[in-house]
Amino acid sequence: MDLIEDDAVDLIVTSPPYPMVEMWDEAFGDLNEEAEDALENEDGQGAFEAMHETLDEAWKETARVLAPGGIACINIGDAVRRIGDTFQAYPNHARIIDTFTQLGFDVLPDILWRKPTNSPSKFVGSGMLPTNAYATLEHEYILVFRNGENRSFPPNHQPRYESAFFWEERNVWFSDVWTDVNGALQNLEHDDLRERSAAYPFEIPYRLINMYSIQGDTVLDPFWGTGTTTLAAMASARSSIGFELQQALVDRFHDRAHHIPPMTQRVAHERLTRHEAFVEERQRDDHTFKYTAETYGFPVTTKQEKRILLHTTDTLTRTPHGYEAQHTPLTKSTSDKPADPKGQTRLPTTSNDAA
Repeated sequence: MDLIEDDAVDLIVTSPPYPMVEMWDEAFGDLNEEAEDALENEDGQGAFEAMHETLDEAWKETARVLAPGGIACINIGDAVRRIGDTFQAYPNHARIIDTFTQLGFDVLPDILWRKPTNSPSKFVGSGMLPTNAYATLEHEYILVFRNGENRSFPPNHQPRYESAFFWEERNVWFSDVWTDVNGALQNLEHDDLRERSAAYPFEIPYRLINMYSIQGDTVLDPFWGTGTTTLAAMASARSSIGFELQQALVDRFHDRAHHIPPMTQRVAHERLTRHEAFVEERQRDDHTFKYTAETYGFPVTTKQEKRILLHTTDTLTRTPHGYEAQHTPLTKSTSDKPADPKGQTRLPTTSNDAA
């Protein structure tokens, strides 16, 4: 990340490899021999610490490149594992909180992402008999840190007001438990790519980018993977930077880049459609709205929503340094949405610079 100047990034959204989850043992071992040696010697705590020391190097750089008042959002899951004769949990989220606290960040309330599942719960341990059964891990954390004091804006700052979210979105997005976001379908052709990616779903970075940045900001993902954060940034009219060690994962993004403009159009139209459905439901319940969105002409709940303006990506041009996206304000209501003769555009599960 030495390619990035100090204080040049407004938001960090990422999901790093999870220490002590077996699919990432080899990656951590390649970067830190102590992690590999500890696993071979059945030293679980030693391996846990060595893996996090590897991540610490990235977190130190985030402290350097994140501007004052900027936010860092880290999606991380804890791990459960048997090392030798001992089965135990490894609290990745707690170890990362310790690091960011030592780096001087303020710890903000986190979000629990509880993944919906249609399969029966899988119990670990002694089944129906006490006392040696263990709770299953069906949630991950979205840790939120702030670099210093709250970010400040001039009065009546236009980009901030145009970046507003709808009142009903706020009520869902800023809940401390997310139960309505499904895990990402990898849909990668090769097993080794699936094992190296483990991408989070588009909805996770899309929400966080809209919650903690404004249009025109720069978003960084230090563990870029297949570029889902960049995809969400493009759909939100933000710039982005990503770093990825595996060229095959970056190539997968290049293969899917042509999907991005129609995808951003669908995302924006769906937000407007959901809001219009919310308005209709509230009006059926005899609710009266006091304000009207200036661009879209439909009712909104609060004065802060009046200038909300969504954007789409019209064109995407590959450059020597990544991609240049041309964003256009979405000024039409959902009723004016052009028909798609091929049906709904499929959202790429992987996704303005990729290194």
